[in-house]
This record gives sequence, structure tokens and C-alpha cells, in this order.
Amino acid sequence: MALIEEFAGIMNEEWSSIGLRSMYGYMMDLATEPRWYRVHETFTEDADLAADIMRSLINGLQGDGAIDQDSIALTIKHFPGGGPQENGGDPHYDFGQNQVYPKDNFDYHLIPFIAAIDAGASSIMPYYGIPVDQKWMPNDVGMSFSEGIVTDLLRGELGYTGNVNSDTGIIGDRAWGVEDKTIDEQVAMVIEAGVDVLSGLNDKDVIVNLVNKGLIDEERVDLSVTRLVKEQFQPGLFENTYVDVDKAQEILGNAEHQERADYAQKKSVVLLQNTDKTLPLAKPNADKAVSLYVMGMDETIAGDERYGFDVTSGDYEDGEARPPVPAGTDYAVIRVRVSNEGANPELIFGGANPDELDLLAFSQMATAASWKIEPSLTDIQAVMNEIGAENTVLSINFRQPFVLDDASNMKKSGAILATFGVSDSNLMEVLSGNFAPQGKLPFALANSAQAILNQHSDYPGYDEADTLYEFGHGLSYE
Repeated sequence: MALIEEFAGIMNEEWSSIGLRSMYGYMMDLATEPRWYRVHETFTEDADLAADIMRSLINGLQGDGAIDQDSIALTIKHFPGGGPQENGGDPHYDFGQNQVYPKDNFDYHLIPFIAAIDAGASSIMPYYGIPVDQKWMPNDVGMSFSEGIVTDLLRGELGYTGNVNSDTGIIGDRAWGVEDKTIDEQVAMVIEAGVDVLSGLNDKDVIVNLVNKGLIDEERVDLSVTRLVKEQFQPGLFENTYVDVDKAQEILGNAEHQERADYAQKKSVVLLQNTDKTLPLAKPNADKAVSLYVMGMDETIAGDERYGFDVTSGDYEDGEARPPVPAGTDYAVIRVRVSNEGANPELIFGGANPDELDLLAFSQMATAASWKIEPSLTDIQAVMNEIGAENTVLSINFRQPFVLDDASNMKKSGAILATFGVSDSNLMEVLSGNFAPQGKLPFALANSAQAILNQHSDYPGYDEADTLYEFGHGLSYE
């Protein structure tokens, strides 16, 4: 956790230098439902690990006590855990409004939030979703509308005393379970449930009118205002209203901070498979040149003189043909990224079409309307055939726990790495052997498309028979 706390400290220093003193984050949702498109915004499927990360982030950003002039105030989300989304849908959309608990694992998702509360989280945000069949009542409305979730559970049982900030647009747009109520009724219900900040609602007259009608007590409004203003006064925003521009320029993105950021990226790379010690790449010398064919990465970085590789790029523009792999090429290095390009344009927050949420296997995504693999699976397979699968290195950005299914042939490659947004330059440090891989999988990977359907939305991992790589898997160089 030391590196995470160091990261948080650097972030605190940089944000403070330019006057940013609060953050809508972090997401402490658990990645227990692989079909949920927001998995890439979470840290892990493991509740205890997420709790440790949460404590480190709060200590580094807010400090280890009350909010003060050195703090970045955090809004931890999405209470009580947004991971167990029914069929992988997201409650930004009406088809994803239910959170389900087929393994009765509701309390597992509370663990990171308990850690956040104990560490002094300044603000907590409930999610849009409905906690289906849970004991906290009402359990047929979105979290922010449920007095059981916000007041009885969060404030009562867990002892939280900070402000509760709703997710954006719960009034009107995403008022799941209370769509038939008027705006006034929805607002009154949210406030009575225990929410202090109604994100996205900017009309103060709505609140004034509710007080005048006797639908909310003025004292209740005062309580919410006190909680919010306290968070603004504690960092000294009104005493120190300006930043030192020269100091900010010295701090923001300086060489020391960038070096630590690069180290963190390199440390995040997970070596999943390394058949016959494909990696690290052989080093060229006076007697033997080493050539690479690269796709999905900057050929000038791969061809940097410090590595000494002869590099050919296989990337090409629409309407062009893919350049063939030159004869005698030693390795193909392919960076694979998956996106939801082609999804319904009404899905403005991201994710696949609702009828394609189940499709996480590469062979399925290759022909789906709302999934795009870059380079295409056709190109990946063609390159593997040209150079030999054993000489192919796949670096896959696991935005979600994608499935390396048999039909894709991707498991036949010599080496497979899981990455999470690493730059080309830091990846090359790992591939070249200048930095031995240290990363571990933050979530398990399934071994088939069917395994995705077999898993339980509220429970981490898969049955042993359905698992390709377990949570925490990660190889290194011998």
C-alpha cells in the first residue's frame, strides 16, 4: 500500500497547488460482475484489498484526521456498492436499474465503505440502483431514495456523520422506483432519506417551496447546509483563496513526480502467460539483430535506440491493407484495446448495447455491433499465423475481465500481458527486460463465454472449473 499512499500524497500536492480541493471519487465498488462496463473504474473484486486501498488513498489525500488546510476532500462512491449489477446493466440506464444479490452477499460490498468511514471519508455518494430484496427499506427504490440505506444503514449502523452526496441526475432522469412521483415529491423523499447534496439539481426554489409547504423541515435543510459548508471551511478555502502560480508550475507534473508515475505504471503490468520464456525479448547485439512487428503502439518508442530493435509497424488506415510481417521477423508485439464503438448513441455514458452485455469473449466481440477490438481479431490471428503464435506477444488492456476463449486462438500466443492503461514507453521497459513484471490480477478471468453467464453478480471470481486465471495471478521473469 506504500506506493498507493505515495501516489495519493503526490496527487494531493499537485491538486492543492492549482486550487483543486475536492474530488468526486474514488469508486469503491467491487468488480464482481464482469459484464458491468464500469469495472475499469474500480480497483478490484476483492473487498479486503479494496478496503486497504481506500485507507491508503484517504490517508494520502485527506490526511489521517479531520479535513484541514492540507486536505483534498473525497466523495467515496457508490454506496452500498455498485458492483452487483443485474446482467451487467448500469443504472445510468433504465435497463440497468437493479442491483441483485443471488449469493446473499450484500455485506461483502460494504467492507470498503466501512474502511472509508473509519478513515474519515468526507462525503459518500449512493448509487442510482435499486437494492433488490434487501432488508433495508424501502428496497424497491434507488439508493438515495431509501431511508433504510442512507439513514438506517449508512448513518445508523455504520456510524457515518459526513455529508451524503447523491449521484448526478437522480431527480427526474434516473429516479428509479419513484418515476411516477412529482419532482417535489422526489426531492422531499431524497432529503427525508438522509441525502444532503442533490447533484444536478440547481433550482433552490424547489427546496424553498418544499419548506414553505411543510413537506421538509427548515431544520433538516440547515443540517445539510451545515455538513456541506463545514467541508468547505475546514480546508481554509475562504482564508486562502488564491494559489501561488510559480509554485504550481514547479510542482505540477515535475520530473520527480513523473518518474514515480512511470514506476507505478510499470509495476502494474501483469504477466499472465510466458510460454517457453518468450519474454523478455531477446537483446540485439553485434552478432544478432532483433526485429519486431508492432501493432497498436508507437513504432518510434518500440524502436528507441536504447532497445536496439529493428521495428516495422503493422498499423494502417481504413481502406488500406495491413502491411505483411517481413520475412525473418523475430517477434510480433500487439497491443489490444477493446471499446464500445458502434454502441447505440443514446448510451451516452458508455457500455455495450443491452443485448450484447454478455459478450466478453474475444470471438464474440469480434462480430458484435457494439464492441470493437483494435487491432481486429482477424488481424491478430493473421499476424500469429504469419510469424508463428509462439513468437507473438499480446498486451491486452483489460478494461473489463475479457475472456480469452479457445475460438479466438489468443491463448496460443507466446506471451500475454494484462495492462490497465500503461504507456507504450513503460510497456517497452517490461518487454525488454529492463523492468521485471510485478503486477497481479485485480480480478479473476473466466475460461469461457459460458463462465460469464454462470457467475454470480455479487460474488467475486468463478467456480474453479470456470477459471482461467485466479485473482492475484501474475508471473515474473526468472
